Amino acid sequence: MASPNISFDSIPASIRKPGKYFEFNTKLAVRTLPGNPQRVLVLGQKLAAGTQAAMVPADVFSDEQAAQLFGRGSQLHLIARAAITAYPYLQLTAVAIADPAGVAASGTVTLTGTATGSGVLKLWVGATRVDVAVSSGDTAAAVATALGAALAARTDLPATGAVASGVVTVTCVHKGTIGNDLKLVASATAPGLSVAVVTLAGGTLDPDYTATLAAMAGGGHNIIVAPLSSQAQLTVIRSHLDFVSGPMEQRGAIGVFGWPGSLASGTTLAGQINSGRITGAWHRGALRLPCEIAAAYAAVLASEEDPARPLNTLELAGIDVTGIDQRPTRTEQENALYNGMTPLEIGPGDRVQIVRAISTYTKDAQGVDDVALLDITTIRTLDYVRKACRERISLRFPREKLSERTPDKVRSELFDVLLKLEELEIVEAVEANKDGLIVERDSQDVNRLDAKIPVDVVNGLHVFAGRIDLLL
Repeated sequence: MASPNISFDSIPASIRKPGKYFEFNTKLAVRTLPGNPQRVLVLGQKLAAGTQAAMVPADVFSDEQAAQLFGRGSQLHLIARAAITAYPYLQLTAVAIADPAGVAASGTVTLTGTATGSGVLKLWVGATRVDVAVSSGDTAAAVATALGAALAARTDLPATGAVASGVVTVTCVHKGTIGNDLKLVASATAPGLSVAVVTLAGGTLDPDYTATLAAMAGGGHNIIVAPLSSQAQLTVIRSHLDFVSGPMEQRGAIGVFGWPGSLASGTTLAGQINSGRITGAWHRGALRLPCEIAAAYAAVLASEEDPARPLNTLELAGIDVTGIDQRPTRTEQENALYNGMTPLEIGPGDRVQIVRAISTYTKDAQGVDDVALLDITTIRTLDYVRKACRERISLRFPREKLSERTPDKVRSELFDVLLKLEELEIVEAVEANKDGLIVERDSQDVNRLDAKIPVDVVNGLHVFAGRIDLLL
């Protein structure tokens, strides 16, 4: 309180000894907007061979590191590999949990006959193909034994094989329902040899990630990858996101899941979740596990630090290209976009691409259709605007007194933040809405300042319509 307009933090007003005293004020140093790096958190099951303890987070930088930390072929290994493949520069944190006390899913590959010519037996375990050479005269039992050996050699597979009398029983390395999503597809080109597949099923119980998420609540992650695409799992993640992203915690984050199933079941799941902070990538017929699709989708979201920029056409590298009969029609894509699912499509060069990234939020609390949080970029933009405003106020007024002059000073800083956001095309119409920017003292708490900040977010250019007039 040395003067009306200048306050000091370290030089007291009661000095009597002559001298020239200077202190440094860094509160005005930052005039730019904060950065927006995106940190991704992945959850998943680990194997006993993994060196990382369950419930202990680890930063992951490579496929091989994930294999050592969580076990080669484990769910968390596959998730980390999919994420890093999609975006190698990802800031990735992984937290593991042990298998539940359930049953592992299993399926069978049954071989019959004797080869009358040479050929190849091909087996897809998920998106990984295992080949076995077949020679004329090979019996079904011999080929089954060779297939079992080939499966054992592929230590990064999420399943193991046991051979008995021409039948290879394929069992998921994890207990729980994760194995029920693991697809088996086989074909044999050797004449005389037949192959029949029963895909994996029978996995029971899921891990409970409630405690894991609670332990990571203070981590400040921006994107969370759902390990399983079920209503129960996504509801847990939704509750976590609502907590950490709320006005008290203010660590805005979104959740991501993958869906390789039908459109009808996917939109039903989206309706059950109905969250502006959760987005699901629909890739019908994919051989990849749902968690792998989610990891690649999350990595692509993290690669774009501009929260308002659309993600249309961005590629999910490493995700398998589906057959033509599985690719959604335009009508199906529209249906997905109206019902909370983000469709993926096969673009030029057989690249798996995002059509339009939307949230699962379609209805408000009254059940009325609501497009307020349609695009996932909307909530990401709001999170960034909040971050920019909060950090500016924190930097400028760390120990501010609340007087009649304070509201105007705070309003000036908020207005400056909005103008800078407008320069980057994150928000718009700041000047037109400036009268709505209100900063005032609270009517009940004498130590509190309240603000109303109008934010017109910049929307994505998703649709262009033109009319071509024929002139003769």
